[in-house]
Amino acid sequence: MSELVHQLQRERGISNIFLASGCELFAKQRQQQLLQSTKAEQQLRTQLTQQYLQAAEPCNSSRLLSGVCLALQGMDHLAELREQVGKQKLTPLQSTEAYSRLIAAWLAVVLESADLACDAAITRFLVALFNLLQTKEYAGQERAWGAMGLASGQLTTELAERLLLLQQAQQHSAAVFLEFATVGQQQEWHLQEQASATKQLQQLRTMIQQLSGTEAPVPALSDLWYQFATERIDAMHLLQAGLTTELQQLTSSTVEAALQQLQQHQNQLTELTELPASAGLTLLVDPSMPGLYGASALPGSFAEQNVQAPSRSFYQLLSEQAQHIRQMQTELTDARRAITEQKLIDRAKLLLMQYKKLTEEQAYRQLQQSAMKQQCRIADVAGAVVKALVPVKT
Repeated sequence: MSELVHQLQRERGISNIFLASGCELFAKQRQQQLLQSTKAEQQLRTQLTQQYLQAAEPCNSSRLLSGVCLALQGMDHLAELREQVGKQKLTPLQSTEAYSRLIAAWLAVVLESADLACDAAITRFLVALFNLLQTKEYAGQERAWGAMGLASGQLTTELAERLLLLQQAQQHSAAVFLEFATVGQQQEWHLQEQASATKQLQQLRTMIQQLSGTEAPVPALSDLWYQFATERIDAMHLLQAGLTTELQQLTSSTVEAALQQLQQHQNQLTELTELPASAGLTLLVDPSMPGLYGASALPGSFAEQNVQAPSRSFYQLLSEQAQHIRQMQTELTDARRAITEQKLIDRAKLLLMQYKKLTEEQAYRQLQQSAMKQQCRIADVAGAVVKALVPVKT
């Protein structure tokens, strides 16, 4: 999915320049990119077929399947969108909006998969991956808006505010990515942000803010903007590719370790069937388990007598597994906090769009401005919005 998103982002940017130039620019690049996007789509469809249609066991998550189906429905109409772009029946803005909706649908699937993961380390990787993809998507939208404004000469105040909003959104998603990224991934990100292309892009960002409100077309700067923004996005893609490779390796090693642990437990259970039911510790006499508040520990001789049983008991096996589950739950709570907050922000945006008739951009801007005014996190503002606009069920 992350590879398909990257190819769709490239196709969106190339189609934008193609339409804005009256089909004079990027015609050849667009045809080449369509092949890359189609290849990524075919690979994903093959994997989805194997994962869900040919799997031995059905998927139990209706939310995940619903998200996949919605995104695939968009992909089914992608050929029609491409045809309209080729015949110039769409404006650059209309094309950008259509591609952005499709990309957002796939990003929602990535977020849902992170919410379903039950291994803490894998969940952290998925949360990092989603926020890196989200940062990259906001960067792609910034590239599109900036290119349109510079090429047309319409550097309006509204455009400058939109670009600033997208830059702030990138900072927010990048901060969450860094929170859950490995040390190596964090270092790679910081090196990327110090790269020449990123610094050049920042200078153009400053220039656009200074020129906001003017109507002087600067096509040369439009090309530079697109070049530097693309170099930065491609660098994110390299980081994304490395992250997905590490995630695949982690998943394989986790499954292998789980299978080995399962075999060990089966061997232990075989040994325990030969012991009396009372062998070893039990919950009733385990001094390490919580119980009566303020009570003293069991007499040493009694505890040692049970601990030094000739063989591990079935209770010990259960106790270790219970401790493992508690530890995993604690680690998962931190990772799922980021997922819950992201879903809360998305829900608050939808409610504002519904009740106040705002666009998605206006809804997010309102959440951001409220958070800055109240000096709190955007997730806190989103929670207050949801609480205020969703009727309480009695």
